[in-house]
Amino acid sequence: MTITFVGHGYVGLVTASIFADFGNTVYVIGRNPEKIGQLADGKIPIYEPGLEEIVKRNINAGRLIFTTEYAPAIPNSEIVFTAVGTPPTATGDADLENVLKVAEQIGKNLNGYTVVATKSTVPVGTNKRVRELINSVKNEKDEFDIASCPEFLREGSAISDTMYPDRVVIGTESVRARNLLLELHKPITGERVLTNLESAELIKYASNSFLATKISFANAIAKLAELSGADALQVLDGIGFDKRIGNMFLKPGPGYGGSCFPKDVKALIAIARDCGYDFQLLKSVEEINQHAWIGIVEKCMAALGDLQDKKIGVLGLAFKPDTDDMRESPSIPIIRELQKKGAHINAYDPAAMKNSMKILENVHFKNNAVETAEGVDLILVLTDWNEFKELDLNKLKEVMRSYHIVDARNIYSPQKARDLGFSYIGVGR
Repeated sequence: MTITFVGHGYVGLVTASIFADFGNTVYVIGRNPEKIGQLADGKIPIYEPGLEEIVKRNINAGRLIFTTEYAPAIPNSEIVFTAVGTPPTATGDADLENVLKVAEQIGKNLNGYTVVATKSTVPVGTNKRVRELINSVKNEKDEFDIASCPEFLREGSAISDTMYPDRVVIGTESVRARNLLLELHKPITGERVLTNLESAELIKYASNSFLATKISFANAIAKLAELSGADALQVLDGIGFDKRIGNMFLKPGPGYGGSCFPKDVKALIAIARDCGYDFQLLKSVEEINQHAWIGIVEKCMAALGDLQDKKIGVLGLAFKPDTDDMRESPSIPIIRELQKKGAHINAYDPAAMKNSMKILENVHFKNNAVETAEGVDLILVLTDWNEFKELDLNKLKEVMRSYHIVDARNIYSPQKARDLGFSYIGVGR
């Protein structure tokens, strides 16, 4: 097929590249000529393992075409996917400005029959607004159908998540559109969830909000474990073996972050509010998440007392390993709060240094973990990169001023750390 993606963030770029690798001709439309030019040269602006090779392979094969123009991409495409951002507004609602602007341009460039499918995470009812908008600007002779095809990829494993998802959700009222989307997705594994527009729109928000709830539940259990003398990791393992619950996302830490969970929880609360329902459960999920990063700061104070002029070495800045994404990363409020209390910060991340430098001020960025530990009073682990899991803690100790570890990701054995002469504080341990 010939298809188009409007938007070249994580979702647009990864999914477009995979569909090109399956043999389709794929246009990717963006509005920034400089970024589109870099992509056309095979320069990838995001850190995602394996993506650069796929992009370059399909550019060279002529199957992946980057452009700022809607023509000839839209007129030649059988399916057009919208994959632009929907950031939260001040009220928590999803900002649909970009989605609606894209819909208008798609409508003006239709030719023949086209399926217009939304991959962007949008509130219930958005696709019907898109249909009305396209109908108001398109030529009378052109035909289209609307579909909702939410994505479920995770940063750091986006390629495998796109190729081998648990499910492919297709929401549409058109049999013709459904069949075309099923044909496109034939090379991809996973259950097919065929539903209406509203259900497909809600599935994405419900999924992310449930996963965020599991994380907040794990952090609530961790707090209770600390107060009662239990070990939260053992408790969460104990319940995670129950197949009805599962162990994924049952890990305490500094709280959830990234581009999806924070905004999608806020958006689902707003969607519920607009429908007349007070979603108190998700409000509590947000509150627990706020306390999670505050709790990490309190652990640093428990280790060092007054933080004035103390030096802290932070290992990990991205919100999770295998990504350079700093959006809503817990490291941001944690570091800023430590600085407010007078601490001086060294920091290192294997992938997110460039992005961190744009966000964090007065931080001494280092080249590796050992440099980060030089002269510090405490090591604070905020991202569970494999590189940090395999560290020789003795090498850190040799260059530290005093020997404290706050392990916000529970990657080290408390007993081994203490045997080496460290004071050790984990989460829920």
